[in-house]
Amino acid sequence: MKKFSAHKILLIATRQIGDVLLATPLLRSLRQAYPDAVIDVLVYKNKGGILEGNPDCNTLISVAEHPNFNEYKTLLKQIFQSYDLAVSTLPGDRPLIYALLAAPKRISIVPPKRWQDMWKRFIVQGWTELDNQKTHTVIQNLRLADLLEITRCYEIIPPQLPDSIEKLDKLLPFAWQKQAFAVLHLVPMWHYKRWTLTGWRQVADYLTQAGLRVVLTGGSDKQEIAYIHQALSNMPETVINLAGQLRFSDVAQLISKSQVYIGPDTAVTHLAATTGVATIALYGPTNPLKWAPWPKYYALDKNPFEYKGTQRVGNIVLVQGVGKCVPCHQEGCECHRQSYSRCLEELESTIIIEEVKKSLAL
Repeated sequence: MKKFSAHKILLIATRQIGDVLLATPLLRSLRQAYPDAVIDVLVYKNKGGILEGNPDCNTLISVAEHPNFNEYKTLLKQIFQSYDLAVSTLPGDRPLIYALLAAPKRISIVPPKRWQDMWKRFIVQGWTELDNQKTHTVIQNLRLADLLEITRCYEIIPPQLPDSIEKLDKLLPFAWQKQAFAVLHLVPMWHYKRWTLTGWRQVADYLTQAGLRVVLTGGSDKQEIAYIHQALSNMPETVINLAGQLRFSDVAQLISKSQVYIGPDTAVTHLAATTGVATIALYGPTNPLKWAPWPKYYALDKNPFEYKGTQRVGNIVLVQGVGKCVPCHQEGCECHRQSYSRCLEELESTIIIEEVKKSLAL
């Protein structure tokens, strides 16, 4: 399917925040190929903040994860036959139906061949098959650019708002643009991706003793706030807690001025990777071939990380949890999102501290 004239394009990325961020290389590829087109992005409600200020997106359209009749009706009014081209980064039923309703020309990722999914290949003019095991999400998305025969852009674009510096100036009680500091993000979306409170305390102690201020980021969820307060009770008094106070653009700006970022498998860790700052990512059950942070300036049609082991690529150190079963691709040892993960619970802080030393040449 060759590139054709398109004045309005809809990019469909209805998944979690990190998935939306990892779709920005495809979004930029579309923008560079169609500089004068209107390019809108369809996301889930409350997942679009990661695109704030993104210069490649004209309008952000949101829909509930489980829409009711009126929400479907509202969405239909917004997208029905409003576009020349619809691009779906997802193989699910609803994204493909959204694409079908939105535009006469459609390309999409589709599931591996199963009779119940064959209709998805027939309603699009171009498709690439999902590889959920061995192909990184950025590369998987960029195969859609290949279908259009447009040039790939591998750069992940962070959110950017003009008042982030001003906001951080008001919140931080030190000269954050001059003084050395580290950013820690303690809480992933799901419990099974968490590290330990003991580990975080020991890392915060080490960073403080090494002369770095420590800043915590986090969301506004009540349980997340409570977890961070619990962690703070055993951390140095100089640690600064900004959980629940920052937008994604503020977080990106903050991390970009830090000396090192440390976090689990979560959207903020992917965001940290885009800044070029030394990023230490703590991974347990998650498959790094598919979901590792994408290093700054990495532009190869090859997964940046291998399947097993602690690895350094560009500005990223991926520290993998311990155990022969890692990565298991499961939602923790009990196979549900609130499970524990032994591989992370047994990960010693000394390993993280040693990677900090290497990253900062301490």
